[in-house]
Amino acid sequence: MSMFIYTATTLRISHSLAAAAFSLSSPKYTLRLPFAFAPSSLSSWIASSCPTYPNPHLSFHSQPPFAMGDTPDAGMDAVQRRLMFEDECILVDENDNVVGHESKYNCHLWEKIQSGNMLHRAFSVFLFNTKYELLLQQRSATKVTFPLVWTNTCCSHPLYRESELIYENSLGVRNAAQRKLLDELGIPAKDVPVDNFTPLGRMLYKAPSDGKWGEHELDYLLFIVRDVNVNPNPDEVADIKYVNREQLKELLRKADAGEEGLKLSPWFRLVVDNFLFKWWDHVEKGTLKESADMKTIHKLT
Repeated sequence: MSMFIYTATTLRISHSLAAAAFSLSSPKYTLRLPFAFAPSSLSSWIASSCPTYPNPHLSFHSQPPFAMGDTPDAGMDAVQRRLMFEDECILVDENDNVVGHESKYNCHLWEKIQSGNMLHRAFSVFLFNTKYELLLQQRSATKVTFPLVWTNTCCSHPLYRESELIYENSLGVRNAAQRKLLDELGIPAKDVPVDNFTPLGRMLYKAPSDGKWGEHELDYLLFIVRDVNVNPNPDEVADIKYVNREQLKELLRKADAGEEGLKLSPWFRLVVDNFLFKWWDHVEKGTLKESADMKTIHKLT
């Protein structure tokens, strides 16, 4: 009996074919079928007969990268979906000791946060210009967690990679902050030197975004004073504005009153309520380093 060999980068294989003779050569599948097929009919037979695995490069003997019930929402923005599965967050305990790593997707599923902790390292940048105005951003509508809320300059995660795992002097987090200011706001690295970030403190918090998503973070609070040109990435940022103290207080009032549909991120509100205005004094006096306390982890959950 003749044997037809079909090779493709994405191949759907039914569980009924488990007993068929086949071989795999990553990233392509080579499937040897013990019966003949015309090339024109093979692809249609596979499409009609076989379910789709979530990962086109999946080894037959490997576990998929996520449980079948955890596949991403069909309506999720393509850029955000890619980041959800490519980015590996740094898992930590409540003393900020690294205990592992996990996908950004799993770290932000509220069910997993509630059942498996998923506490991960994060950072929040507060960038002031030389007029001592604070740069705020409104998160993009396509963000999976807290879309369209107003927040501080930049909020993200150091990734599980050598340059962003460095604990000494918060260097890994500062490296990550420099990277994300470019990604989100188009600010070149040369305009925000790593040594210009001042880590002022750490806080631990947990906050639901909606029924499915949420945050559980050990957040490094980084301040920097620089005049920069901003070119926001629309996949990340819907709007930006600089505010002085009084303008920020008016923003807080509107958010509290529910005016104009204005919402603030929970981590930003925690920083505002607990630290921001006293640290703003130090920004204006040029004494930021004197106000730093990196020994304490403020538990604000």
